[in-house]
Formats: sequence, structure tokens, C-alpha cells
Amino acid sequence: MRILHVFRKPVGGLFRHVADLVRGQNAKGHEVGLVCDCLTGGPTAEAALTQLSQYCALGIERISISTLPGLGDIAASKLVAARAKTIGVDVLHGHGSKGGVYARLAARKLDVAGVYTPHGGSLHYDWLKPPGAVFLAAERILRFKSTGLIFVCEFERQLYDRKVGIGPCPSAVVYNGLWPDEFTTRQLELDATDLLFVGEMRKLKGVDILLQALSSISTTQQLTLTLVGEGQDLELFKTLANRFGLAGRVRFVGRQTMAEAKSLGRVLILPSRHESFPYVMLEAVGAQIPILASDVGGIGEIVPATCRFPVGNVAALAEKLLGITPGQMPSLGVAAALQAKARDRFSVLQMNEGVSAFYETLR
Repeated sequence: MRILHVFRKPVGGLFRHVADLVRGQNAKGHEVGLVCDCLTGGPTAEAALTQLSQYCALGIERISISTLPGLGDIAASKLVAARAKTIGVDVLHGHGSKGGVYARLAARKLDVAGVYTPHGGSLHYDWLKPPGAVFLAAERILRFKSTGLIFVCEFERQLYDRKVGIGPCPSAVVYNGLWPDEFTTRQLELDATDLLFVGEMRKLKGVDILLQALSSISTTQQLTLTLVGEGQDLELFKTLANRFGLAGRVRFVGRQTMAEAKSLGRVLILPSRHESFPYVMLEAVGAQIPILASDVGGIGEIVPATCRFPVGNVAALAEKLLGITPGQMPSLGVAAALQAKARDRFSVLQMNEGVSAFYETLR
């Protein structure tokens, strides 16, 4: 097949998902191409796309794609359709809200398969709020232009059905996966902290909740924390750390991949307010890292209830943190069991087989 993946940001978990599909589909003999934003990600994205280009027989096209809806979407949508027509594709696969819009409109125009994977996106919004009503109404209209829907977890499928409605459109749940060499153990750095957060520095990811919880137990537990990532709320979180008296125990180290960051802390903390099926969780499970995460999105499909706490609940997270002894590595019993289970359930091979099999049903 000739497959064109369309998405906005060449960074983060969505990009990791697309990159894994590209490598896997290339290995299966498919010809693959990409269209993504030209202004997002900086040198890191440029380097990653350059590396990925060896698997993209149909090339990589970067165009201007804005975050919010606007007149620029009309031009961008036309560029995607023109690109797909020029190279001749069998499948247009849109990822995230913008990718889903462009891919499905172009697919309908060219009479080829148009597949959509939300990756959270518009589904984070609510019908009762004006922006949410706009985004979800657009999703409902575009549903009728979808040839098929692929969800990265059961939670996302159910959320989409509740907010938008799947209807008669063919759909499948295909979990994200890890490569075989990602199932390994790690060697902690000598200056590893007790806690580790890896993700975007946005309120959506709940870093403020983590800082509040850490502050609330300061007189009992002097836990240390490494925060890995960049984003729009980075300076706010630095200010909060100082305000809560945590400056000496919290370090911000900038953006790193999980592979680079996993040795910087003993326990991974993911206090997100919203998630779909986060790669950072899968990568932590693959590396046998103990995890504490908010009970949101598809996280419950990865880790048991003992590893989760109610979303946005500072007191509940603080109680979990009290079970961690400063300077000591927690028991790896649960982490080892999760790693063993994930080898069979969350693999890139299975992910690619599932996506390719779904494409075939649409031809």
C-alpha cells in the first residue's frame, strides 16, 4: 500500500506513534510518506524527521499548520490533498485533531481510504464549553467523512463514542507498543532523585499538582524530584517550586527523551489531568520503573489500581508519596510483573500488524 500520515506536531507521543508506524510499515513493504507542521519542534524535530526519512519512500512534506482553527486550515487542507494526489496514495491516515481534518477531507476528495486516530486531541474538550462545542461539532461532522477509526486504547474508543459517536464507521483498538530493545532494565545515575516526571510543562500534565503534594509532606518526607521537559508553563512551575520552598529538592533539566531521562529518578510520577495512552508510561513499564499515575485516560489499561490515584487529588498523591523512602529504591515486584505482561500486550510488531490488518479491511 501507499500510505500518507498527516499530523501537526513532530514531537511527543503522537509523533512517536507515527514514527513507529512508518518504520513498521516500511519493513512490511509499504511505501510511506508524511505531512506535518514546519514550525514545531525546532532542531530536535528536524533531526528526528531526517532520521525517519530513510523509511519514507513517499517523502516528508512540511507545511504551516496552526494550533487553533483558522483561515490557514483551508490552504493547508488543499496542500495535503494536492500532495496525496501527486504521489498517489491508497490510505490517508490523520493523527490528532488537525491531521484528522486534513486527511479525511483529502481522502473524500480523492476517493481513497481516510483513517483517523484522535490521540486525545478534541476529546479533551467538553460540549458544555464554547471551544469544546466547536471542536466536538467539527468531529461529529467529520465522522461521516471517515472511512475508519483507529483508537490507541479502549478508553479513547469509549470517550469518542460518548462525545462524538462512532456509529456504523468501522473501528478498531490498536495499542501503542515498544520495540524489543526497550524491554530492559536501567542503571540509575549516582545523583538520581526519588521522583521523576517526564513530559510537557503544561498544566494539563499536572506538574502543579505534584509540586503541591510534595510541598504538603515536606515536614515528613524530604523527597527529591527531577522534572524533564519544556513547555508553556515551565516558568510557572519554577515559580511554584520556589514558592513552596522546594528549590533545593527539585531540579528542571529541560527536554530529554525517556531513554535519556529514565535513569534520573527512582519512581516515575505522572499526575496528568488528561491523557489518552501515554508512551512515557509504556516506556517506564518496559524499563521496569516503579510508577505512580493519576487514574485518567487509558492509564488503567497499563498499570493496576495500586499504582494510581484520583486525578487532581493533591492529598491522595501526597499519601502515595509518603510510602516512598527518601534515597532508597522501592521494591521492583510490581514493576517486574508489569514488564513481563507488557512484552506480550504492548509491542510495536503487534501495533503494526493491527493497523495494517485494519487498512486491509477498508480496501
